[in-house]
Amino acid sequence: MSELKPELQPEQINADVVIVGAGMVGVTLATALAPSGLEIVVLEQREGDVSGFSEFVEKQQAEGYDPRVSALTCASQQILTSVGAWQHMQQFRLSPYTDMDVWDGEGTGHIHFSASELHEPALGHIVENRVTLAGLYQALQTHENIQLLTGVEVKKLSAPEQDGRIVSLADGRELHAKLVVASDGAMSKTRQMAGIPMWEWDYGHHAIVTTVKTENAHQKTAWQRFTEDGPLALLPLSSDEGDCYCSIVWSTSPAHAKALMELDDQAFCAELTKTFEHRLGDILWNDQRFVFPLRQRHAKHYIQGGFAAIGDAAHTIHPLAGQGVNLGLLDAAQLAETLSDAVKRGEDIGSESVLRRFQRIRRNDNIQMSAAMEGFKRLFNETQPFVRLARNMGMNLLDKLTPVKNHIVMDAMGLNGKLPALAQRPIKE
Repeated sequence: MSELKPELQPEQINADVVIVGAGMVGVTLATALAPSGLEIVVLEQREGDVSGFSEFVEKQQAEGYDPRVSALTCASQQILTSVGAWQHMQQFRLSPYTDMDVWDGEGTGHIHFSASELHEPALGHIVENRVTLAGLYQALQTHENIQLLTGVEVKKLSAPEQDGRIVSLADGRELHAKLVVASDGAMSKTRQMAGIPMWEWDYGHHAIVTTVKTENAHQKTAWQRFTEDGPLALLPLSSDEGDCYCSIVWSTSPAHAKALMELDDQAFCAELTKTFEHRLGDILWNDQRFVFPLRQRHAKHYIQGGFAAIGDAAHTIHPLAGQGVNLGLLDAAQLAETLSDAVKRGEDIGSESVLRRFQRIRRNDNIQMSAAMEGFKRLFNETQPFVRLARNMGMNLLDKLTPVKNHIVMDAMGLNGKLPALAQRPIKE
C-alpha cells in the first residue's frame, strides 16, 4: 500500500500593502508609502527586470518617441519630485510647454494661456510614459521595504478577513496583506474580483495617437482645435533636430477614425494639415498610428474593507484636457498620505474608517473633473447656431478676463485648491 504524501501548502508572503499594477500610478503609490515603514509588495503581470529599464529607455529615445505621452501638471511634477522620480526623469527627454492655444474650428472662439502671465516657467510638461516609468523604477529601487514581483498573475482575491486580504497568484503563491490596492488599469481584474461596480458609457469617440513632424516650430505651445467631430491636440515634443515634433491626440467619431487609419501616411498628413488649419505649416511625417475607443468609467465606490482602487482602475475620463494620469497621481499621493497618517496614529490601514478618508477627498474631486470634461465635450459637440454663437462669445470674453482665465489654468495646473502634501510646493524661506 503506497504512503499518502502530505499536501504541499502554498508559499505565503506577508505584507502590509499589496499593490496590483506597476504602472505610473501604482509605483508612485509604492514610493510615496515607503517612508512610512510599511512592507509593500508590487505585482506586475508583464515580465521584466526594472533594473535595466533606464538603459532600455535611453536606447528607445535615440530611435524615436513613445506614442504614449502624458501632459504632466505642476502638481504631478511635485509629486514625482517628492518621491524621488523627477530627478531621474531629467536625464531623459522632457518637453515643457509655456503656452496653450485653443480655438473653435467651427467659429471664431479663441483663448490663449501663457505661463509668463502666471510668472511660471511652464504650464506643464509633455513626457513620454516610459520616461516617467524609468524615473519611478529608479526611485523604487532605493527602498528596501518595497518588493516588486514581475511576471505574476492574480487569480483570486479573498473576501475581507479580520487581518486583511489574501491575494492568490497563478503560480500558487499567496500574499497576505492588510490592504490590497488595485492599480491595474481601466479593465482592472482586481477591482472586478472585489465586486466593485462601475458607471460606464461610450463617449462615441475613438482617439488616434502618433508622433508627427511639422514644417514650422511648435513654439513650446500645446495646440488644440475643437472640430465638429471632436478635439484635435498637437502637443510639443523636445528634439535635438529643432522644435518640430509633436504628439497628436485626434478624438473623432469611430467612422472617421477608421477612415483616417486606412489612409497611407502621405494622405493622413495632408488630412491632418487641413484639419489643423496649417497652423504649423504642412505636416511632413507621421510615425506609426494607434487608435483606441474612449469610454467614461467611474467606480461607484473606491474602497472596501482591506481594498482600494486608484487611477484608471477607479476612473477614466476623456483625454481632451490631458488630466487622466494627473488624477491618478493625485489618488496615489492622497492614499499614501492617508495611510501614513493612520500608521502614525496606530490605526488599521485596511479599515473602512481609514480608507473612507481617502475616498471622501478623491472621489469628489474626480467626479467634478469628469463632469467638467463631459460638459466641455457636449458643449463643443453642439451644432445649434445659437449655442455655437454663445460658445464663441464666451471663449473670446474669457480670453480677455485675464484674472479669471489665470485662475482656471492654475486649477488645471494643480496650483490651487486643497492638495495632498506630496503635491504641494515647499514654501520658500
